[in-house]
Amino acid sequence: MMQTDPVRVLNVLGTTNLGGAESRVMELYRALDRDKVQFDFLVHTQKEGQYSEEIRRLGGRIYSVPRFRLLNFLSYKKALRRFFWEHHEFAAVQGHMTSTASIYLPIAKQAGIPVTIAHARSAGVDRGVKGLVTRIIRRPLRYRADYCFTCSGEAAKAVFGRKWVGQGKVRTIPDAIDSKRFVYNPAVRAEVRAELGITDRFVIGHVGRFSFMKNHAYLVDVFAQLCKLRDDAVLILIGRGELEEEIRKKVSGLGLADRVLFLGSRFDVEKYYQAFDYFVFPSIFEGLPGSVTEAQASGLNCLVSDQVTREAAITDLVSYRSIREPAINWAEEIMQSAQAVPKRKDMRMAIAAKGFDVHEQAVRMEQFYISGKNPPGTVTRVL
Repeated sequence: MMQTDPVRVLNVLGTTNLGGAESRVMELYRALDRDKVQFDFLVHTQKEGQYSEEIRRLGGRIYSVPRFRLLNFLSYKKALRRFFWEHHEFAAVQGHMTSTASIYLPIAKQAGIPVTIAHARSAGVDRGVKGLVTRIIRRPLRYRADYCFTCSGEAAKAVFGRKWVGQGKVRTIPDAIDSKRFVYNPAVRAEVRAELGITDRFVIGHVGRFSFMKNHAYLVDVFAQLCKLRDDAVLILIGRGELEEEIRKKVSGLGLADRVLFLGSRFDVEKYYQAFDYFVFPSIFEGLPGSVTEAQASGLNCLVSDQVTREAAITDLVSYRSIREPAINWAEEIMQSAQAVPKRKDMRMAIAAKGFDVHEQAVRMEQFYISGKNPPGTVTRVL
């Protein structure tokens, strides 16, 4: 019998906002043949997200459960049981929110959903009690999912453990992008820079949530040192987050308010990569940051924290440096390499050659979602 309706896959996330995991899921969603596979979303908020309208336009459905807090453990499980007993029509549940996946994936399985997937996208946890609780709750996750996916070896080790990885039980699925969106376009560059009033400036760029892991405070210190070396330097920060106001105060305190542009979250982020001259990314931890992939697809030289996996260096545009070094060292490297920035190239073939083309990945993921067997990607290795 021929398949008439698409199989439905439930993606579990915190929100449908412009975050890293959310953006990668949406890239894949757009590229899928939605006559074959359709995505739905279970989020931990009642609020509409920035992707909500597009999800519904593409045919997806959005459901919500309460946000998990340690004190609501029992009511959280009750809400999940209720949801999955009412909605067990999915061919698979893919949990991108691994902090509580060991809770919701077994409940989904008990409700009769054939395939459960834990997808590790981060190689660290938040500070303090929240991070400790995350480590404890997700410890049994490796045993509670049919498939363990990751975006990088470091994320796999952090979430599933070195032993599980060593046994070949984790698959690396590249955080693929639609690279043609990011191909360098000098006309777009000129337009955006004119719009922002930075036509003749040297522009440092960063794309990421204002959170502990992204290390914006260190980034601002690097930029402050760069300003001592170049009087034409400007910093563009794209994103939102709980630490944004703190970083704004730091920028003002350093007397840099007129040289730092806070542009918020952007659906059209690809335009702003065109306007950058250099991409700087000093994260404290990551899985495999999509923004570094996007920056490379735009032909930008990238200076990245040594805490970020080497798998992020898809091309030779990426250099690594320790965030334990003085900020002046980063500034001096930017100065030196900026003097020899090559003409920006079309990087689509290089991105695709490493498995980061979302259209090729979509075909393989469709086959997996429909069959429930033979996941794509490669067996994860950690040295």
